[in-house]
Amino acid sequence: MNYEGKEFVSANEAVKIIKSGDKVFIHTAAATPAVLIEALTTRANDLRAVELLSIHTEGPVPYADEKYAKNFIINTFFVGANIRPYVNRGRANYIPVFLSEIPALFRSGAKQLDVAMVTVSPPNENGYCSLGCSVDVSNAAIETANYVIALVNPNMPSVQGDGKIHINKIYAIVKGENPLFTSTTKEPTAVENKIGQFISEIVEDGATLQMGIGGIPNAALTKLIHHKNLGIHTEMFSDGLVDLVNKGVITGMNKITDVGKIVSSFVFGTKMVYDFIDRNPMVELRDSDYVNDTRIIRQNPKVTAINSAIEVDIFGQVCADTIGTKQYSGVGGQMDFIRGAALSKGGKPIIALPSITNKGISRIVSTLKKGADATTSRAHVHYLITEFGVAYLHGKSLRERSTAIIGIAHPAIREQLAKEAFEILSGS
Repeated sequence: MNYEGKEFVSANEAVKIIKSGDKVFIHTAAATPAVLIEALTTRANDLRAVELLSIHTEGPVPYADEKYAKNFIINTFFVGANIRPYVNRGRANYIPVFLSEIPALFRSGAKQLDVAMVTVSPPNENGYCSLGCSVDVSNAAIETANYVIALVNPNMPSVQGDGKIHINKIYAIVKGENPLFTSTTKEPTAVENKIGQFISEIVEDGATLQMGIGGIPNAALTKLIHHKNLGIHTEMFSDGLVDLVNKGVITGMNKITDVGKIVSSFVFGTKMVYDFIDRNPMVELRDSDYVNDTRIIRQNPKVTAINSAIEVDIFGQVCADTIGTKQYSGVGGQMDFIRGAALSKGGKPIIALPSITNKGISRIVSTLKKGADATTSRAHVHYLITEFGVAYLHGKSLRERSTAIIGIAHPAIREQLAKEAFEILSGS
């Protein structure tokens, strides 16, 4: 079988273009080209110092094995569960950078790419393949790489937006029919439902929403079924959005940019959401330097940015990507959307998190853990929400902030936090 004269080749044949010292980009999340990764790892003994760059990937990371330390250098812009242990023991490296800035690293040549390994949809009648559910920084990667190796997978949805590549610009095409990687979110817990309810009470009709994936965003979305004319401009979305579109809650008609469109940079969920975005004229997946641009975000009305955290101190400083000195995830786009929401007319930047961990440890603390990253500054956060309520922080003094935040901490820790707040504020 061929496309416009391009014959399929095996994955092993395709990756032969990669040579020692090359810089290779790996496609994101659901689009992770596992077959190409496996083939490249098989070639490890023929290669030295091949740099692998990616944001979040799914599935096995065989190249991260210690025995391949001389063969593969790993640099990741986001730390997912599969690469986390390797980052935290020094086998892989994390590059802290906003998602919105990564395309410019590629396009400026600051991060030069020799090869991009991606998953695409079969070409349309004009020969264009879609990057499907993951455009994010991947579009910039395919634009700037010297060679593109593509796994052509009929399971990849064809999606409107920036993620298009003509079959003639692909160096090697490999046939792939494996199901896309999926993420199934568990039913929200009672705590997440309480937080979701508080969030829903803050969201106004006509608001433009940004949310992530997980129990709290899903819980919030289930509480919005009676809202009207909501819009979506978000870094990513998952299954929770589909029901609100079907119920007519999400229309996007109040947006200023991309009116009537659901705009995101990538999608990660179950087959249901992949089927939803396939050839859906309402959905546009765009480059992350557009989606996460505060100049774009702020134009929309009542931007309500819903983000989470690992811990927050009593003055509102947010740690969302490390646990002490251990890297857990990455800075992503939280700051972009928190700031964009703050600049939007009627916007609401929200950080929402359970008051304690599953082990009963308070996530509201007097000071962040030693070595923890301050992902979002205390000056950026307007709303902090736990299952115990909402603390409004904008324009408040440190003393007022600490009082409000302690008021939504777990009751068992409030007295201790109040004592620690007094000592900090009094200089004791």
